[in-house]
Amino acid sequence: MTGFISIYFIVDRFKSLYFDFGMDVKEFTQKIQNLIIAKKVDEALVLSSQMEKKPLARAFKTILEKADRDDETIFQAHDNAMSEIIPLYTRRLHYLGMLANVATMVGLLGTISGLITSFKAVAKADAAVKQQLLSSGIAESLNTTLLGLVVAIPAMVFFSILTGRQNQLIEETTEKCGKLTELLTSSHLPQLTRQNVFPDTPVPPSATNKVS
Repeated sequence: MTGFISIYFIVDRFKSLYFDFGMDVKEFTQKIQNLIIAKKVDEALVLSSQMEKKPLARAFKTILEKADRDDETIFQAHDNAMSEIIPLYTRRLHYLGMLANVATMVGLLGTISGLITSFKAVAKADAAVKQQLLSSGIAESLNTTLLGLVVAIPAMVFFSILTGRQNQLIEETTEKCGKLTELLTSSHLPQLTRQNVFPDTPVPPSATNKVS
């Protein structure tokens, strides 16, 4: 039973993390950045909406919907996007690690139970059949361990692979959403001039003459 459940989780998470959530991140983020720099936030929002099935694009859409608001609202949109997207990457994967441990424990339990049963049977059996009963009982017990390991080893291997892919997507999404938020909030800053930076410092006459 644990073997079939493990296969289900492996197929489900592999499909999601490698196919459903995969996209050309560099191309997508570059397009969004170019549109924002060109003051075409509406077009950036449309592009994100068109790719909303991808978690990164959905996160961008959530942030871009607040692009015309103040910085605090944009930061709040960033936090909301991350809290919505991260669980898409992490859901159900922990069950695979749990099933690998359960399969190992079930195999060990079957081994111990089989050995106990074997030794009890040998204790009550005639001397002529003791060796045969003991051998068959031990073989049956070890088969249980074998089946447990057959399930546990692939489950642990795929758990490690999928966890690596999950962490990669989380780091990528966190980085790109952070850069998008920084780009949007920095566009609200006034253009730096000498009077903005040093308001109490008079403009030198030479600078005034150059301006005139």
